[in-house]
Amino acid sequence: MEAAIQSVHAQRRRSGETDWWAIAYLYEGLLHISSTVGAQIGRAVAVAQTQGAGQEIRLLDQIALNTIQNHQPYWAARAHLLGLADLQEEAHLAYLRAIGLTHNAALRTFLQKRMNDMEN
Repeated sequence: MEAAIQSVHAQRRRSGETDWWAIAYLYEGLLHISSTVGAQIGRAVAVAQTQGAGQEIRLLDQIALNTIQNHQPYWAARAHLLGLADLQEEAHLAYLRAIGLTHNAALRTFLQKRMNDMEN
C-alpha cells in the first residue's frame, strides 16, 4: 500500500497533477492493515485535498495526543490543513510547533516559508 501511494505521488512528474482521490483510497486500505500515526496523518491530508480541510482537521484531532505531541509531521500537516481552512492564527501556532520540532535546516526553512506565505 505504501509503495502504491508513493507511485501515485511519482506520477505527478508525468501528469503535473496528483490523484488525491487514489491516494485517499489507498490510505484507507493502509489503515485497515496498519493504523499507524503516519497513515492517519496521510489519510487526513489526502482527504483534505479532495474534500477540503474543515472536516479533516477532525481526523487529526482523533489521533491520541500522547502519540503526536512531539511528532513533527503531525504539526506540519495540522498547520497545512488549518491554513487551508483559513484558520490563520491556529495554523501559525502549529507551524511554530512543527518548526521547533525539526532538526533539519532545509525542512525548517521550508516550513518557515510556508508559514510566511500563508500570512501574506
